[in-house]
Amino acid sequence: MKTLRAVSDSNLAPSGRPSEIVSSQMGGPAMPRKEILDQIQKYIHPFRVTNGKGFQLKDFDPGDTRGLKMDKGEAADLLQRGTQWLAEEQDMLYAQDRWSLLLVFQAMDAAGKDSTIKHVMSGVNPQGCQVFSFKQPSQEDLDHDFMWRYVKRLPERGRIGIFNRSYYEEVLVVRVHEDILKRQKLPQRFMSKRIWDERLADIAHFEDYLTRQGVVILKFFLNVSREEQKKRFMKRLDNAEKNWKFSPSDIHERKFWHDYMRSFEDAIRVTASAQAPWYVVPADNRWFTRLVVAAAIVEAVEQLDLAYPKLGAEQKKELAAARAELAREA
Repeated sequence: MKTLRAVSDSNLAPSGRPSEIVSSQMGGPAMPRKEILDQIQKYIHPFRVTNGKGFQLKDFDPGDTRGLKMDKGEAADLLQRGTQWLAEEQDMLYAQDRWSLLLVFQAMDAAGKDSTIKHVMSGVNPQGCQVFSFKQPSQEDLDHDFMWRYVKRLPERGRIGIFNRSYYEEVLVVRVHEDILKRQKLPQRFMSKRIWDERLADIAHFEDYLTRQGVVILKFFLNVSREEQKKRFMKRLDNAEKNWKFSPSDIHERKFWHDYMRSFEDAIRVTASAQAPWYVVPADNRWFTRLVVAAAIVEAVEQLDLAYPKLGAEQKKELAAARAELAREA
């Protein structure tokens, strides 16, 4: 049987799932899973977009915390519970070998993609999780269709795949900087004004196809304000230990802020669906960003009703024979 890690029998419910209690390793009280799910819905559903009709970014406040107030310790405790829960679900995802999970992260610079991925996925087993950060395309990439290099990195069954930037770059940065499009060697007849609508339609169809193959897709746009981005850039410039994070291109890209916002808006409007939802996550408060992302992932995998595979009579017989053989060893 595939398994990423051992789970104590005392933590398993009769169904083979982890017990319906999520406890805190930091001293907090235990809480039933259903109660947690009911509570987190109000913190994730306002940011989930499943139908892009009429979608506008201005309707989403980058500083929103849904009235939730807590200190860093409380936020860390709550996030730790979520990562613990996710780790349990990941183990069953791997063992069941039926579903895969694709997490797409898109954002402007300094919105916190890297740190969010680091904190939210801190508890999962690295053997069952792959992170890919897509940079500038290579010459080989440019000699293929625009989806080629992303398709190669899709997660296999039982695994979690994380795209730190993704195929959405092809309708974001490529759209804002059309000189990049010219390097993609498309026949001239396909370089029409309709190319962005066509690419968005292709992406929507592609995601629909993936969901019918057992790939659960969650897409996160970390919605940072222009003002907060400036503050974070200034911190990188003023703190010598963070200078390495800053690139002169960051300032250059700020000049295209409004172009990027229009491109993000179009992408979300066209590709949001119930099967592959977007989460427009407030990103001005890092602690809240991480909680929303973790909660959205936990809710999604919980809906899969994952469980460890049940052994048949023949398999149990084989295990009994193996146990007897080991017991006979001197």
